[in-house]
Amino acid sequence: MTAFTAVVEKCPSTGLYVGYVPGFPGAHSQGETLDELRQNLQEVIEMLLEDGAPALETEFVGTQTIQVA
Repeated sequence: MTAFTAVVEKCPSTGLYVGYVPGFPGAHSQGETLDELRQNLQEVIEMLLEDGAPALETEFVGTQTIQVA
C-alpha cells in the first residue's frame, strides 16, 4: 500500500473541496464533502497507477505560515 499526500482547498465560488497530489500529473479531483473528495482522489490515483508507478515531478515537504504586517 502506498500513501500520497494531497493538498486540499475549498473553492469560495462553488463551495467544493478541491484536492491534488503535488508532483503527480493528473491526480486531482473535487467533492462536496471531504469524504467525497478523498474517495474521488483515491479512485483517480488508482486509475493512474494502472499505467505503472508515477515518476513524481516534485516531493511534498509541508506548509509554512507566513506573517505579514
